[in-house]
Amino acid sequence: MNIGMLLDMAADGFGDRIVIGHKDEGLSARRLRELAVGGAHLARASEADAILYLAVNGPALPVALFAAARAAVPLVPVNYRLGEEQLDALLANHPRALGIADAEHAGALRRAGLPVRTPAEWLAQAAENAGLAADDEPAQPDAPAALIYTSGTTSAPKGVVLRHRNLVSYVLGTVEFAAADPEEAALVSVPPYHIAAVSNVLTNLYAGRRALTLEQFTPDGWLGLVRRERITNAMVVPTMLARIMDTDGLDRSVPTLRTLAYGGARMPVRVIEAALGAWPHVDFVNAYGLTETSSTITVLGPEEHRRALASDDPVVRARLGSAGLPVPGIELEVRDPFGEVVAPGETGQIWVRGEQVSGEYAGGGPVVDERGFFHTRDQGHVDADGYLHIEGRADDTIIRGAENIAPAEIEDVLLGHPDVLDAVVVGVPDEEWGQRIEAVVVLREGVTVDADALRAQVRGTLRGSRTPERIECWPELPRTPTGKLVRRDVVEALTAEGREAVGRQG
Repeated sequence: MNIGMLLDMAADGFGDRIVIGHKDEGLSARRLRELAVGGAHLARASEADAILYLAVNGPALPVALFAAARAAVPLVPVNYRLGEEQLDALLANHPRALGIADAEHAGALRRAGLPVRTPAEWLAQAAENAGLAADDEPAQPDAPAALIYTSGTTSAPKGVVLRHRNLVSYVLGTVEFAAADPEEAALVSVPPYHIAAVSNVLTNLYAGRRALTLEQFTPDGWLGLVRRERITNAMVVPTMLARIMDTDGLDRSVPTLRTLAYGGARMPVRVIEAALGAWPHVDFVNAYGLTETSSTITVLGPEEHRRALASDDPVVRARLGSAGLPVPGIELEVRDPFGEVVAPGETGQIWVRGEQVSGEYAGGGPVVDERGFFHTRDQGHVDADGYLHIEGRADDTIIRGAENIAPAEIEDVLLGHPDVLDAVVVGVPDEEWGQRIEAVVVLREGVTVDADALRAQVRGTLRGSRTPERIECWPELPRTPTGKLVRRDVVEALTAEGREAVGRQG
């Protein structure tokens, strides 16, 4: 089975129902299939081996996803916030792709020698071909459905291969077909290159729920859209919910909202407590997952949220900060560094197995062990009842507002300054972002460098979200005898009591 069959089921089961966009001008399930047929003709006519999407979220994304499935090529949603050098290197991997880009990012495709269609042009051309016969050969279950780039511990993004069977398994294991009421509407507030954007296209469609996207988040804008569009289901990252709860003077009324899912980073307990108090009628769902696992692998459900909030038992109460229990079809183990499963309550590294788990990167085979388990590189523990508690990354990746950031790419920019001899970049705990970026540099003897100038250098090379909020100068960095940085010592020093608080900087 491939993801195109999910669209066929929707078009045949509730074809006239609006499933994408605003209720009065959105796409029905049947029209979405017609546009996917037209888009597949475009892909085949251009002999494309992928459909590359470099634009903000919107109706063009689901059309591209299903057109790619019908053309038996993968969708490649690309992070438009990458620096020019990184973006050019990534696009060089796809010289035969059919490119979709908005005006702001079209230049990157032109530099790569790819033809450019804006999202509006893509939809218009797909519509022109929508009436042609659907002569496509269905993609096989093992064919790649999407290639999503995610940064790990190095500066080079890795392409995660998600095959049709992975995504279909996730949908069938977590969603009931046509379960949504005709009036239900979902608001998705993640960029198109995030796994949640792809998975939410599939799950909302399969459930029969109309889906809208929000390009630019502001607390007031999000709340206003929820009220205007009578949103019943929404998904946010913790930073967004924190801003909604922390901003003074907001009208936080959300009379139609039934369910709010969150994920992508650790949710501060104080924020979820405030949200549960502000919206007692809303069902909260904490979803933990990775790109490599086709999205969600554990869930903390609505009743578990309420039970934890009301409980005096510290074990139950602690579950409010947990990632919940594995979804159907997922096996989870917490292991020590030697590969042995640890006892409940003991910290270890998290490994998962299941049909939805890809664990595969472009250019190589699946990165799983001999039993088929994938190492998430997160660490944590399970309690006596199997609830998973995430304690952080097993590697050095910084997670800022649900975005994975590799310290090495920032360190390389800092080390490019002629007076910087050594540099380390770490993530330190932050209530709003989950982690904030801070750096320490070692300068040449006798020189001084303005920290703001170093920050400007990072911002000019990468972008704002990768710019350290604070840069300090030390005489030396803590290293082992073999030269390895002891990052935990840096974090401890930067977060020591009595240090001056960090002010927010751009």
